Amino acid sequence: MTVSRAGMYIIVVGGGKVGFHLAKELVEASHEVLVIEQDPEKAAEIQEELGDIVMSGDGCEATVLDKAGTSRADMLLAVTGDDEDNLVACQVAKERFNVARTVARINNPKNEEIFRVLNVDITVSATSAIMAHIEPELPTHRLTTLTKLGGAGLEIVELRIPDDSRVAGKRIREVLLPYQSMILLVVSEDGLPKVPSADTMVSPGDVVVAVTLQESENALREALLLPPPARSF
Repeated sequence: MTVSRAGMYIIVVGGGKVGFHLAKELVEASHEVLVIEQDPEKAAEIQEELGDIVMSGDGCEATVLDKAGTSRADMLLAVTGDDEDNLVACQVAKERFNVARTVARINNPKNEEIFRVLNVDITVSATSAIMAHIEPELPTHRLTTLTKLGGAGLEIVELRIPDDSRVAGKRIREVLLPYQSMILLVVSEDGLPKVPSADTMVSPGDVVVAVTLQESENALREALLLPPPARSF
């Protein structure tokens, strides 16, 4: 006999286009959903389209979240157009109502780190997601972030060494990297990966995988990608 798993109770803070379509998908997937929307007109539109799954109110306020039954919610998704509101909603849900999983939409990618430091479980930035896909095609953005490492402020990045790079033809021991940055892997143009040593030569066309502090990303880009400075006479 197969026992079906009950759906989750998911609160969506923000009833704009993102919140509406999320709620619609979740309802269709048999989850119990409540949308909290501050604008009465938007709330009425959601109710007309999706039924009685919307509550008017400010999803940042503890009294509103209490009325929404947040203490029994499995997950809270904060997807308003305001990063500060999304952060506050997630923090109140986590600290006041012990919600196990919080997800926040981030409109400004520069805010990702503070969301992470303040224990928001998942952050979603459309800007960062799109840039990750198109950066390899942009000549001025040859550095792609592969993943971020927990709360340590570190990230693993990938970049291809251009022909005019200042490090092309140098050994790794000759390359001056930013603080707490390290080259983890070098993949040659023919696809041969190698764990580098101090004597490994960096050649044009190599793909380099490195770990660096997030704030050192620009310094790493300059160290590995820019051409050498012009000689003065």
